[in-house]
Amino acid sequence: MTHKPYEIVGKDRPARWLVTCDHATNRVPDCIGGGALGIAPADMDRHIAYDIGAAGVTHRLAERLNAPAILSKFSRLVIDPNRGEDDPTLVMKLYDSTVIPENRAVDAAETKRRLDAFYRPYHDALEYLAARRTDTVICAVHSFTPRLFGRSDRPWQIGILYSHVDPRLALALLDRLRAEPGLVVGENEPYGGHLDGDSIDRHALRPGRPNVLIEIRHDLIRTEDGQIAWADRLAPILEEVLSATNL
Repeated sequence: MTHKPYEIVGKDRPARWLVTCDHATNRVPDCIGGGALGIAPADMDRHIAYDIGAAGVTHRLAERLNAPAILSKFSRLVIDPNRGEDDPTLVMKLYDSTVIPENRAVDAAETKRRLDAFYRPYHDALEYLAARRTDTVICAVHSFTPRLFGRSDRPWQIGILYSHVDPRLALALLDRLRAEPGLVVGENEPYGGHLDGDSIDRHALRPGRPNVLIEIRHDLIRTEDGQIAWADRLAPILEEVLSATNL
């Protein structure tokens, strides 16, 4: 059976929001190394393979927003849908000190095979969903590890990422989240908010769609209870901010 590289939920929900999850799973399809990348199962359960907890938040958040959602169904170690097609990190051979054996010999032909099988169908489906309305708002859900490359602990519970091209919704959300008691909010943390060719650049910035990218520290959303709690907290805030910005 052909592996479908994405999942769509709530396709006909009426909200303007489109919730996306580029790194929803650590699954490796059978056509890639027999379903394995040559690294230990414990490593496949780490952040290097997917955004821990992000899929659960995406499902619940989309439900609360009455919005459609799209989630990837392949590990970012197979090919990273949140990179441009010419990005050197599109197929990672080393990530957070872990060598990815199945990727060491990946050449242009194999990269194209993975683009055609997984990356491009995912983006085609995402664009199809986004283009059905003229007023679509994209909310991208990601998670981040509390520590990367052995560096100091990351203090933020949530980060809001944005590009200088269109920061309107993100800046309004930042202001609103900073008013939440006890919440440590990162602005373009733990990563910068603009990467040429990434999902937001491709489906929001270039077509001119309002957008926000949310990063939640994954120790807070490892469990279903945590995922539900964060989605339930964020949904009314997102609706409030979108209404207030008149975008």
